[in-house]
Amino acid sequence: MKNLIKSFGYAFSGIAYCINKERNLRIHLCFLVYMFGFLTIHDFFKVSRTQFAILITVSALVIALELVNTGIEKAVDLAADEKILPFAKIAKDAAAGAVLIAAIGAVAVGLVILYQPAAFAAMAEYYKAHIPELILLIVTVLFSFVFVFAGPSKIFSLFRKNKEQKND
Repeated sequence: MKNLIKSFGYAFSGIAYCINKERNLRIHLCFLVYMFGFLTIHDFFKVSRTQFAILITVSALVIALELVNTGIEKAVDLAADEKILPFAKIAKDAAAGAVLIAAIGAVAVGLVILYQPAAFAAMAEYYKAHIPELILLIVTVLFSFVFVFAGPSKIFSLFRKNKEQKND
């Protein structure tokens, strides 16, 4: 049992590392939060349980491949001693290509399931009538940009610096 718990710890550690260090993973995560947020919080979109399961599956595939891509990149960097070797480049490029193919496929699945013009019109009407929620949405989008491009480490370091300055 102890080994099982340790293996989950290693897995969560790998996920945390990638969230902290991999901008593309943060991009995928932000899109997923918004998509699943709109699908679960509001009822703008008509999505069956099967369609919802398909969206979860393709989303999980993209995230999983992003994690595998990072693992391959780090292993290749270690083996190649940070030198640009032809086979090392091929391995890294192929892994990145796998993520790209999965992401394109996920977007295509999302478009097939979520292209519902009436839902987008209902969203627009909703946010016209609920300005505070529109402002909150805009603020979260701005925070998402900071999260994607700065990453959690830089965000948390800003809070630590402010806290240290207040304590001085």
